Formats: sequence, structure tokens, C-alpha cells
Amino acid sequence: MVNPRPAEATATARPDYDGGGIVNLMSSIIQARGGRSDAPSLRDLPTDELAQATNLILLVIDGLGADWLARQSPDGILSRARRAILTSVFPSTTAAAIPTFLTGEAPLAHGLTGWHTYLGELGCVMTVLPGTPRFGGVPYRKAGIDPVKLFANTPITDRIATRSILVSPAHIARSDFNRAHLGRGELATFKGLRDMFVRTAGVLRGWGRRRREPKYLYLYWPRLDAIGHEQGMESPAALAHLREIEQEIASFMHEIAGTDTVLLISADHGQLDTRPADTIDLADHPELETHLLLPLCGEPRAAFCYLRSGHADAFRDHCSDVLADRVDLVASAQLVEEGFFGTGKRHPRFMERVGDVCLLPRGNGVIRQWLPFEQPHRQIGVHGGLSDAELRVPLCLLRT
Repeated sequence: MVNPRPAEATATARPDYDGGGIVNLMSSIIQARGGRSDAPSLRDLPTDELAQATNLILLVIDGLGADWLARQSPDGILSRARRAILTSVFPSTTAAAIPTFLTGEAPLAHGLTGWHTYLGELGCVMTVLPGTPRFGGVPYRKAGIDPVKLFANTPITDRIATRSILVSPAHIARSDFNRAHLGRGELATFKGLRDMFVRTAGVLRGWGRRRREPKYLYLYWPRLDAIGHEQGMESPAALAHLREIEQEIASFMHEIAGTDTVLLISADHGQLDTRPADTIDLADHPELETHLLLPLCGEPRAAFCYLRSGHADAFRDHCSDVLADRVDLVASAQLVEEGFFGTGKRHPRFMERVGDVCLLPRGNGVIRQWLPFEQPHRQIGVHGGLSDAELRVPLCLLRT
């Protein structure tokens, strides 16, 4: 029975980097394929269990929250295969979590902190995945920027000892961001959900020695997240797409029977639905904007603020006076010190990528700032914050 009650944000979760998060999942995968990781391995999944399989596949379903999955399909193939509930990273968003899946590093180390990230070395706010400045323009390479040198991250494909294949949607597979994180991995592209599994099955079946050699495959499916943004996670369309995903997974497992494959299924984040009244528009708070040096960065659920010199007290006072019941204001340095972005080594430019303070809207709130040339639009499903709905993701395991 589907529970129709929408999720409401509860900030009881926080990222787990010590054995219960997607960083630790990637550590286990790296070690299982003969590589080395400084992060702890996943406590709920022995690395030996993964190492024994000829084929190790990770399918990331963008936007698949653990709590949402449990409510919407408690008896489906994914819930039956669930091994654990993991946490995403902070911010709980594709732009921070997908680099973790591709590098095995937490945001503190890989340095990407949201859809809009200020890159001081380029002197502008970037939409880091499309690779264009927020004000528009051409992607990294067309602007003469080498994204491999810009990101300077080591892809998982260069950290493991086995053959690796990234199976990616055709429309983004060869983006500058993806190419910068491909390393020595191979690339396979697809068009549509069925084709993703057809292409993957073809790699597993292979021919001769290549069929029997250990492999790691990374699959990324973005459509559920897009439906959530456009129509909401509680919409009939989102539920129908979940049914489609589960049916295709069941068919895929039947098709690859006998290939000695472990299929792991997880997500970069979950989502929660918002109403128009949940939006804080900075156009309604012009005084707040006067204190900002740059446009808001990060995410609408975790907005990094860069303050003008001498404006910090006035900015905080305005938030306390006008928005006290709607947002929490936290120093970005405090979030770093308390480990919200990860632990261990720090990207050399990390602090300049999280601004001075972070605005965390309460409940299901979002905070938005539309620049003069941008067309305002509303997303129903949102993510990036610290609620259970956004931060908790499933880990499911199926094997042949």
C-alpha cells in the first residue's frame, strides 16, 4: 500500500563518513577491485563479498531516497534487496555526490560543493556539471580550460586494478565533467532505461577472456530526479517511473543470469516536495542582497553566502530579525570543522568554495536568488539539505 503523505523535512540526519555513507561504499568498491582507499570501508557490506564477484556493478539512481522508496514500494525488488541505509554527502546534491561516486572522495577532498560553485581560479560562479559560468557561455574546453587540470581529481577508474566501464546517458556522457573523471575507464552510452541495461548486459556477456575478467561498471540513471523536480516525488509520474525502474532491474537480472555479477543500487540523494509558500525569494529581501559580494552559491537548500567586507554583522542581524523562523545561519568554517563535508585531506581551494556563512532553510523551505537575466521557475522536488528525506539513500544488493 502506497503511503500518500508527503515527506516533511526533519534535520535528524547528518553525513556519515565513518562507515555508513556513500564515501564508504566507494571505499569498499575500490578495495574490492584491487585499489587503495583512505576512507573506512562500508560497515554493512564486507569487502570480500564484493571482491569475489567477476562483475561488480554500481547503479546510481538520481533522486532515490531511502525513506521514499520504503513508503512507495515496500515489497518491491529494491526494498527486498536492501542491505543498508546510507547517507549522502553534504550538500546532498548531484553536483557534490556524483564526484564522490566518480572519485571515492568526500566533498572536502574533491572540492565540488553544489550546482553553483564559486571557482576562484576562474574568477566566477560556475554551474560545475554543465561546465558553464552562471552568466552563460561555453563549457570548459571551448573556453580554453582543461577540466582535468581544473578538477585535479583522481578518478576511481585510475585507482582500481580491473577493467572499468562507465555507462552513461548519451546526452551527457561526453561532457567536459564526465571526460575529466573518466580516467583510463571505458565509456558506453545509452538512450533510455531499457537501452542502459541492454548495453550493460552486452558488456557482461562479452567474448572470450574479456567475459571472464573482473570488471567494474558504473551506471547512472537521471530521470527519477528530473521527474521529482518537475512534478514532485509524490506525483503519479514519479511512482510510475519507480515501477518501471524495478521492472527493468528484474528483467536485467534474469538476462544476466550466470555471469557472476553483483549489482549494487544506491543514489546520490533523496528529495522532498515543496509548496510555493516554502520559497524565500531574495527579491523580497533587497537589504539582504546588498550585503552579498557574489550571488548565492551551493543549493537552494544549502546556500553559501559570500559577504561584503564589513557587512557580516548587518547580514546576520537581518537574518535574525526577518528570517529567524525560516532559516538557520551557520558559519561555513563551523560546518567544515564539524565534518559535514568529510574528514581527512582538504582540497586546497575548499574554503573559498563554501563562502562565509551557509543559509539552511528550515522545514521544506528553499531560498532562491534570480539574477536579472534568469527566468524564475519553480522546482517541486528539491534536495541539498540535511533532512532524512534528502540525506538517506538505500543500498540494495542483487547477485546472479
